[in-house]
Formats: sequence, structure tokens, C-alpha cells
Amino acid sequence: MHPTSKTAEQAVEPSLGPVTSLEVTGPSGLGRKWAGVFLTPSALLIGVFLVFPAVWTLYLGLTNFSLVGFAAAHPTFEGLTNYKNALTDPEFGNSLLITLIYVFGSAVVGQVVLGFAMAWRFKDWRSPLRRVVEALAIIAWIVPGSVVAFLWISYLQGNIGPLIEHGTLDVILHISTNWFLQFPLLSLIIFNIWRGSAFSMMLFNGALQSVPPSYLETAKISGASELQQLRDVVLPRIKGHVLTDVLLISLWTFNDFTPYLITAGGPNGQTETLPVFVYKVAFQQGDLGYASAISLIMLVINSVIAVVYLRMLRARSQ
Repeated sequence: MHPTSKTAEQAVEPSLGPVTSLEVTGPSGLGRKWAGVFLTPSALLIGVFLVFPAVWTLYLGLTNFSLVGFAAAHPTFEGLTNYKNALTDPEFGNSLLITLIYVFGSAVVGQVVLGFAMAWRFKDWRSPLRRVVEALAIIAWIVPGSVVAFLWISYLQGNIGPLIEHGTLDVILHISTNWFLQFPLLSLIIFNIWRGSAFSMMLFNGALQSVPPSYLETAKISGASELQQLRDVVLPRIKGHVLTDVLLISLWTFNDFTPYLITAGGPNGQTETLPVFVYKVAFQQGDLGYASAISLIMLVINSVIAVVYLRMLRARSQ
């Protein structure tokens, strides 16, 4: 054999070096050990702030742990007793019903409808007044809950010290109505619609930009009314955005604690949503075991809501 033939065969033979390197380093170019190093801080944060509190809540829900008394120092294992008590407790059922009404009225219907209406009207509006309205809506969304609560108490109820004796709305309408006493849940629903519609408006603003203007122009030329354009052209293209918006604001509203700052759950429990009910059970009654069981039930309800919406999104994408 010629001495150069072996060298030629080696030159022709493909090299497996890059493939082996890819298998060792992975598609990102990092070795598995280095990838584990970079993921460790995130995993620790998730474990400390998500996994551990969830496991601790599960444990407390199985005990009679209390803030004070003998059970505070020596809690005993109760099994599923707290969960059985919660499912048969009329106060828990009342709070769950109030929470569902509050979520459906203020989030699913109110914020989605008002947010989309503002986004749709502002779509082709180039007036400087548009910026003013958008800024006011965003300010209402980012102002701290304690400040918003004070503003709405002064607006609807008054009786805040010697300076604010009557609600601003009563002064404007020349009436005397205790809105939080006569219409407590409706007042909270309107408050939450006012406060949270800015998020829906901004999300739908971006969604409407994805609708090609030529589609709407074609619909107009075809004689479609504005309602028909919404039904046949716009909504089918932004259905995913609508479902995402409903999912997020439903979960936020379901866990919203702001109603406590306004009404503290009153009068007579008419605005006692589940977060308020858990707070009262845990810190006013001192029954942390029972409150933890209710918190876990809330987590399950939130998970069910999320799964339903995610399945709807998946069905739309198929």
C-alpha cells in the first residue's frame, strides 16, 4: 500500500468530534454541570418562596395549630377535619359565593368589557384627550391599594374625620346615601372595575394592533356594521388575548385583599370574600390550622380555573 493512502483515508473519514461535543454541552453550548450551577439560584428561590410555603400550608391544614393557647405550643394532627369543616361551614360557603360574584361581576364582565371598549374606541382616536384618559386609567391601576381604598371611602361614604363629612358622590348628586351599607357588594364591584380596567385596555390595545387594517377595510366595503366587524373579524383573531386577560384578572381578583381595606368584610359579611375570610379566621380568631385548610382550597380553585382557561387556549391553537 502506498504510504499516502492511509493519510487520504483518514482525511476522508468524517469526524465525530462536534457531535460528541454537542452531546456533552447540550444545545445551549453549556456543560450540564455549568447549566446546573446557573439554575441552582432559581431553584432555591422557587423552593423557598413557593414550594416550602405550599408544603407548610398543607401541613398546618392537617393540624389544629393556633396563634394562642395550648395548640400554639403543642399542635395535634387532625387529618382532614379542617377540610371537612370548611366544606360544611355556612360562612365559608357564603364567602365563596361572594367571591365568585365579585370575580364574575368585576373581572370577567366588568374589566374585560370596559377595557376592550376603551381599547376599541382609542384605536383610531388621535386626539390628545386620548393620552389623558389612558394616563388616568393607568394611574388608577398603579396607585397603592391603601390609597385607592381611602379615595373610594371618601368618594362614596365620607365620615373621615372633621374635613370629609359626606361622600363626594352624595355632594354632587345632593343626596344622602350610605353606599357601602345599602349597596356594599355592588360598590366593591364598581370599584374593582374602575381600578383594574387599565390592564385589560393595554392588553387589548396590543391585540388590536395584530388585526390587519385591510381586513377591517374589506369588511366596511362589504357593508358590515361595526358590531359585525367585531364579531366576524376582530374577536376571532384576538380570542387568545381575551382568554389570557380573563385568566389573569380572574386569578388576581379571586385573591384580592383590597375589599378588606374598604369594608372589612361588612356589613354582616356581605363583602367577606375568601381572602378576607381567611384573614379573619387566622388573625382575629387565631385558628391558623383552619385558615391554612381554606387557603389550600383556594389554591385548588385557582388551579382549576387556570387549567380550564389553558385548555381553552390549547383548543383554540389546534
